[in-house]
Amino acid sequence: MSNIQNKFSLSEKIAVVTGALGLLGRQHCRALSEAGAIVIVCDLDRIKCNEFAKELPGIAHGFQLDVTVKNCIINLKTFIQHRYGRLDILINNAAINDMFENRNAAFESSKFENYPLEMWDKSIKVNLTGMFLCSQILGKLMFERKQGSIINIASTYGVVAPDQKLYTRPDGTQPFFKSPVYSVTKGAVIAFTKYLAAYWGSSGVRVNTLSPGGVENGQEEYFIKKYSDKTPLGRMAKADDYMGAVVYLASEASAYVTGANLIVDGGWTIC
Repeated sequence: MSNIQNKFSLSEKIAVVTGALGLLGRQHCRALSEAGAIVIVCDLDRIKCNEFAKELPGIAHGFQLDVTVKNCIINLKTFIQHRYGRLDILINNAAINDMFENRNAAFESSKFENYPLEMWDKSIKVNLTGMFLCSQILGKLMFERKQGSIINIASTYGVVAPDQKLYTRPDGTQPFFKSPVYSVTKGAVIAFTKYLAAYWGSSGVRVNTLSPGGVENGQEEYFIKKYSDKTPLGRMAKADDYMGAVVYLASEASAYVTGANLIVDGGWTIC
């Protein structure tokens, strides 16, 4: 194996992925596993975590985890310590992209003027507090060994404001507005990454952000066209378009990268 291949290898690295059963969470797990890592698949449904872990090509474990509950994360830390004695990679992927169950009420409820406080609080708790707790509790394993890579998943909407016109139907009606809390939390993820990268910089623990663009996943045709037309590469992302970025940030190939926000969006945020 060449030197550059060695740098991208994650052979026998221990990796945790939160929100692992989501569309991108599954791809993050696959990327790490295919690069050689031992992956701990973490999400709310224990059975589905175990089932998905069995689908991965390498060694993997399912683990039921609620990122908002401190004791759950402590239990995960204990499992890692007893089983492997170390943690090399943490991907903080768990997040809420809030949706309104009642589509008829979504237009009014999603307006900033009417946006429900309970939805704001719920997203803050998962998207930010959950990331804080996982980084604090699990990151300590890295800090104690003076090495490790933390990857926080943000979004292009943490870099630029949502373009509400994207969601307008061809007949001119607006079914809903993209919520304020998604942008606020994803912007905060980027700020948190910078804080932690600076704080742990001398310890050998690297902390970076990955900001993905929109993924094509059964949206309305008009939305896909509008989004694609705004993107220099002319399309929305495929779910596996972020696998290379994940391996890069997790591996020694990015050994001199910390505090960065790697935007992978087909150029969507540049114009």
